[in-house]
Amino acid sequence: MINREKLEQKQIWLYVAILVLAAGLGLLAPNLMTTLDNHILISVVIAVLMFGMFTQIPFTSMKESLGNRRFILAILTANYIAVPIVVWLLSQFLPQQAPVLLGVYLVLLAPCIDYVIVFTHLGRGNEKAMLLSTPILFVTQMILLPVYLWIFMGKKASEVVNPGPFIEAFLIIIVVPLLLAIGLQLFSNKTRRSAQSFLDASAWIPVPLMALTLFIVVSSQISKLTAYSDLIIKVIPIYIAFMLIMPFITRFIVKWFRLDVRSGRAVIFSSGTRNSLVVLPLALALPENWSTLVAAIIMTQTIVELAGELIYVRFVPNVVLRDKANQGSSE
Repeated sequence: MINREKLEQKQIWLYVAILVLAAGLGLLAPNLMTTLDNHILISVVIAVLMFGMFTQIPFTSMKESLGNRRFILAILTANYIAVPIVVWLLSQFLPQQAPVLLGVYLVLLAPCIDYVIVFTHLGRGNEKAMLLSTPILFVTQMILLPVYLWIFMGKKASEVVNPGPFIEAFLIIIVVPLLLAIGLQLFSNKTRRSAQSFLDASAWIPVPLMALTLFIVVSSQISKLTAYSDLIIKVIPIYIAFMLIMPFITRFIVKWFRLDVRSGRAVIFSSGTRNSLVVLPLALALPENWSTLVAAIIMTQTIVELAGELIYVRFVPNVVLRDKANQGSSE
């Protein structure tokens, strides 16, 4: 019988299989799969997914996470100084169309807070430090993402983004699940056995719900992408370049803050892994003539990233930031 730990360790292969299945069904039976293209259905599934993710983020341990100051400063520097500079430079090679830029900025400016922990573990990084940093990363990206959109796009962003649906999606799909998750954590800390049992059960939510979200979004949207294939093809090299560049830039940040090897790898994984599932609801809240393209750009990044992470788990510990003993033997 499979346990939760084994499910989480194998999640990458589950997502790959789901993506292949969803793409196949979406292309072979588009009329059937487009029935899943329902904003309410997608919103409910993502809201449940967000709740499951948030219950696993130790929001009640914020004080403990702030104790490792050098690690936190390094991960914030990598994600909110280095990443925005790289993203802006790479965006100069994109078609200068507002929805294309918005999709790329939304997904690349938001650091991952969920499966990056698994990849950090597989890549021999400090997954505990990564886990403890997730509340800070979530709060900071929600604050800074609008700021960077305004800096990078200015009036272009306001032309595409309708604040009403955007705020509604943010409240329903992110804020409400977040508050419920924090409330459950606080309740369980008061030795409420039933709350703790529910919290433990909610740990099963993220992997299957993420798989379901990927299936629904990809299978219902992929048949619509032929009209945007020329734009989708142009963003793929940007995503690949981002994943190639960030580990080497982040290595300098890691050395600057004098982090140990395992903590340094965690920062590298954080800087190269993005938060597509959190920003996807915001894309789906855009006007209908833009939401399909922006969502497709975001989901394309997820597909590229899943393939890239399979390389990262070997590339980061063996090439980018090796153990000191290995470094010494090669010199």
